Amino acid sequence: MFKSLFDCMHEILDQIIVEYPAAIGARREELEEQLLALKEMSDQYLEQWILFEEKMASVVKSIEGESSAEWLHHGLASETFRRGQGYYKLFMFEQAIKEFEQLVEQYGDFLVARLYLAMGYLQKGDLDEASRHLNLIVPLTENKKFLAVSYNALGCIQAKKGNIEQAAEYFQKAIDLDPTYEDPSTNLELCGKDHEGLQFGMTVI
Repeated sequence: MFKSLFDCMHEILDQIIVEYPAAIGARREELEEQLLALKEMSDQYLEQWILFEEKMASVVKSIEGESSAEWLHHGLASETFRRGQGYYKLFMFEQAIKEFEQLVEQYGDFLVARLYLAMGYLQKGDLDEASRHLNLIVPLTENKKFLAVSYNALGCIQAKKGNIEQAAEYFQKAIDLDPTYEDPSTNLELCGKDHEGLQFGMTVI
């Protein structure tokens, strides 16, 4: 969604850059209006992004208060993690995967990065690679929210593969671990009916 929007904004801006020096009259005015509109959009998105980051920091701080080892990893402060997280939020999953691959290669115990990596592969449709990383995460954490997201994603993978019974078991595990996490409940209802509607966002994380 965001990637398509920014691609469109870049395309319009590139067109303005090419045409403006030679433009005259009504066309020049039209290009100036387009540039002003782009500037207003950019300012609005920047303001919303700052608000989002402040909100995200608040949520992360509250989770860190649980003294969960996953949220105390020093890799969270790295530029690579911030880039990967930014790419993921903008639905640029291929770029996000590259960043998180670097992190898990450097820090094998960095489970937050590995979960983002698994989700990136899941978003791209690489079910086997997503499953591999999720199955590495599950035995290494006791954080219920973390496990709920992982089991929900594993359920989505099995549902997409047609293993409905196994998928339902994973969704139920996720529900039992964190009843406030809505995605697995939705997915349990959809299981075997609508694979395109499966929810596997990282709203808890």
